[in-house]
Formats: sequence, C-alpha cells, structure tokens
Amino acid sequence: MNIQESANSLEKIVALCKRRGFVYQSAEIYGGLNGVYDFGHLGSLIKSNLRQTWIESLQNPYGCVVMFEGALLGPEAVWKASGHVDHFSDPMVDCLNCKRRFRADDPDIAKGCPACGKKDSWTPVRQFNMMFKTEVGAAADGSSIAYLRPETAQSIFINFKNVLSTTRVKIPFGIAQIGKAFRNEITPKQFLFRMREFEQMEMEWFCKGEMALEYFEFWCAHRLNFYRMIGINMNNIRQRPHEKDELAHYSTCCTDVEYKFPFGWKEMEGIAHRGAFDLTQHSTHSGKDLSVFDEETKTSYIPTVVECSVGTDRTFLMVLFDAYDEDVVEGETRVVLRLAPRIAPIKAAILPLTKKQTEAAMCLYADIKKLGYQIEFDESGSIGKRYRRQDEIGTPVCFTYDFDSDNDGSVTARDRDTTKQERIGIDQVPAYIKKMLEK
Repeated sequence: MNIQESANSLEKIVALCKRRGFVYQSAEIYGGLNGVYDFGHLGSLIKSNLRQTWIESLQNPYGCVVMFEGALLGPEAVWKASGHVDHFSDPMVDCLNCKRRFRADDPDIAKGCPACGKKDSWTPVRQFNMMFKTEVGAAADGSSIAYLRPETAQSIFINFKNVLSTTRVKIPFGIAQIGKAFRNEITPKQFLFRMREFEQMEMEWFCKGEMALEYFEFWCAHRLNFYRMIGINMNNIRQRPHEKDELAHYSTCCTDVEYKFPFGWKEMEGIAHRGAFDLTQHSTHSGKDLSVFDEETKTSYIPTVVECSVGTDRTFLMVLFDAYDEDVVEGETRVVLRLAPRIAPIKAAILPLTKKQTEAAMCLYADIKKLGYQIEFDESGSIGKRYRRQDEIGTPVCFTYDFDSDNDGSVTARDRDTTKQERIGIDQVPAYIKKMLEK
C-alpha cells in the first residue's frame, strides 16, 4: 500500500470514529488538545470489552493473577529510583524557521519541516524528558515535586510487598493493572497510536530467576491468544524479538507483538524479561526489603519479573483497522465493521419494520435487555438505512419484527457479515445471541 492509500485509510477510520461517536478530539470546541482524545458511548463499550477480554486472556496454568489499581501521581523519589527522571527522554529538534518542535528520529524531517516545509533548518539535537512534572500541596521545595506516571508498572513494583501479604499469593504469580499513563510526546501522530494521555493493560509476572526464561517463552506464546480472542486476522500479527542493541540495560530479552497497519508494522505489546532490576532499585532507594523468603532453601531472594504490556487505545485502533471493510450491497457501497461479537459495542439491534410494530418490538427489546446484553432499539428511517447504520458500528445481528411476527411468533435475524436472513422464533432470540457470543 502506498503512502496516499495509507493516509486515506487512516482518514476513513478517523471519519468513522467522529461520525458514529466512537472517538472525539478532546476539548474540540476550544480547538482541541493534540494527542488527547475522548471516547464516546460506542468507543467506551469497545474499550470495556477489550479490558474484560484482556483479563480473561491472562488465565494460565502456573499461578494466579491478581488485580491492582495504582495512583496516577507519584513522588519524584519513585521516578528517580526507576530511572525515568534521568533517562526517560526522546531526541528533539526545533525548526529555526517556524519554531515547531519534532522528534529528531522522525524520518519525515529529512524531507524538511513537516509544518513549514523549510529544509535544513534545525537546531542541534537535544534530549527532551517526556514526563509531566507538577507540584503537590502548598510547599515550594523539592518535597512537593511529583510526576504523572509515564507507565503503570512502577506502582505495581512499589506495592509488591503489600499485594504479596494481603492476597497471600505464592510465587509465581502476576499483578495486573489497567490504567492511564501520560507522556509529553514531542509529536503525537497517527490518531490513537501515539498519544499524550493513554491507557495501558499491564501484567508483571513475579518468579524465581532460574525459571524466568521459561516463563518468558510461555508468555510470548500465550499472549497471542488475546489477539485471537478479539478477532484479529492473525496474518496481520507477528512477534519480533529485540536485537541486543534495542534492549534496555536491565533486560535479558524482549519480544514485541506487532500489527501490520497500513502505515507499517507497529508495536502493540511488549513482553520483556526485566530481571530483578525494578524491585532491586526500589529496595535500594527506599531502604525497604522487597525480597521474599523461600521455605525450601531457607533463603531470601528478589523475584525476577516478566512483563506483558499492551496499550488499550492502540488495541482499539488495531481492532477498527482490522474490522473495517467496504463492500457493495444491493448496488450500494456500505461501510461495515466486522468486529468479533465479544468486542462489538452493540450485540444486537431490535428493529420494528414499521411504526405499527413498535410496541410489540419494544417488548422483545425489553426482555432481551433484562438478560444483560448491550442492545439497541432503532425505529428511525427505512429498514435498509437502519441495517447500514448497525453495520457501520459493528452490530453482529439485527432482529426485525415485521407484519408476520404477531401471527407466527418469529422475527427475521439478519447477519451483519453475510447480510443473509433467516426466520427464528422470538423465544429463540436469547439463545441465538448467546451462541453467537460463544463463537
């Protein structure tokens, strides 16, 4: 796919998100905030489904995974110990002509300034720390300095002993967290792919050092199940082990799960053998013992960590790209999101054929709603337009209550992907939806 096709594809996804209320530019009425987005009703439902599926995908035969939710703000001491204050930086250059700022490793700047087009008009490269710094409380000294977290992992590490003692888990085990992180990206780009405020789904697996490589290999293989569960075409997924010069200084090995976007292969998830670096650093800097006691050997040790970290917003974007399709139905081009039913924001739509069927169709809608499914009732416009509307937001099935429904006790079930229709009993609708969601 050439550059123009890639841009057009991204433009279509952005337009769909705005048109159907998946995603909005944050503070749009005030001109927006670059790299920050708000999620509407449908977008929120998809993200909720992704979170739940991610939690389910962590099930494993080796140990339990407990949930955790850390604070967004952290004192400077935490980020000093983790190395973020001194090393969490990107190379940056400014355009001398328009004064705009860009990442120095952005390949586009070789062609000239992306903003004004001026060539060879750059400041020397310098490092730019991407953390958002603030002050907490009324004090104006060093003790008031805090940072919005640039990742979710550190709150897990500093609470390791709290979780260990209160949940009574045994090594090996995992601590999982879903939450916001913040990075002052120099040049946010590609819609939701690189943002300044984003959400991570992260799991830290704590184990003995001698078992870490085996667990690393297990999680590399096991994490692919998540992408299958959310319906991604696995031909668009690959795993790429890091070269030695890519590894963090504390990392033994790392593998990225990448997705083939129209704009190239991009990282979705990092699976890293982090060694005992994090707990050792926080133990040293805090003066608190973060080791565990091994009853078998009667010795204490700092656990090794295998990390699995995936971005919720990037996953959301990947899902939309993978599901987006255009085909021709009844001589008209339609946009359809071929979302896996478990990820689709709306599981089914109840459509009365005409206003005369509204009351009876509403009874069916109310009965299905009681079962806990996220469904819609739509009576506005022609039946064809209503089908197209549901296709575009990814609703897997529509049930049409028509003139015959009162007599035969049936409705027409219309499949999103094939557009095929079949007649089923009204009493069979709950089982139909349940079976669809189990695929």
